[in-house]
Amino acid sequence: MRVVHAFRLPIIAAATALGLSGCMHTTGPVASAQPQSDLDYMAYGQPDNSTPHVIVSSSGVGNGGGAIAALRASFAGPRPSPDPSASYASASYAAPAYAAAPVAHDTAYRLDAGDKLRVVVYGQEGLTNTYAIDAGGSITMPLIGAVPARGRTPAGLAAEITAKLRNGYIRDPSVAVEIDSYRPFFILGEVAAPGQYPYVPNMTVESAVAIAGGFSPRARRDSVTLTHTDNSGSMRVVVPLGTAVNPGDTVLVNERWF
Repeated sequence: MRVVHAFRLPIIAAATALGLSGCMHTTGPVASAQPQSDLDYMAYGQPDNSTPHVIVSSSGVGNGGGAIAALRASFAGPRPSPDPSASYASASYAAPAYAAAPVAHDTAYRLDAGDKLRVVVYGQEGLTNTYAIDAGGSITMPLIGAVPARGRTPAGLAAEITAKLRNGYIRDPSVAVEIDSYRPFFILGEVAAPGQYPYVPNMTVESAVAIAGGFSPRARRDSVTLTHTDNSGSMRVVVPLGTAVNPGDTVLVNERWF
């Protein structure tokens, strides 16, 4: 027993000495601040007015090494300023044009009583004026008097006025005729306000009904009777609401039976 105790005591003492020597020896790294993430450093660079983050390893090498150190050095260096002489292409966008185009008058339109015309005689302010076609189908101008207009086109009337002025009044007249306003249309029957209304270009039966205040409660809403008069006479037909209305036409909205 004494021999066993003699061997045990040196073994315990040696183990204790080894344990104490391991506790006293420190090999961990020491850092003055939290190291910055390598990915954040490469993505955003080093912030302004701040000291660089230093990693001190157990081997004593600062700022890492190898590829990471090369990348950090490239991001930490001064960045080139943009060249002011460089030209950059910029995209331009054209604003949509919202202005409505002027109404194009039909050159084949046949004039009649109620139309108002703008007659321009170039160089002759006394003759240039707005003239209305009277019930007899004519306009009356200074010097040449009454000029038949019913059934003519604006160009045909301009030619007639030119011929009359050239006959002893103006040596070489230049005349233009354009429509100032069309003769009215008429709407009757089952609408809120039947009567006579100024014609609007590109008008349809539906828009004519709207101008007259809309249908009455007893109106037939799928078709109307349209009366149109021209040089060949009068024509009366039953038409749908999308049918075009011409100046001087009469729209009759019928009453429904059920």
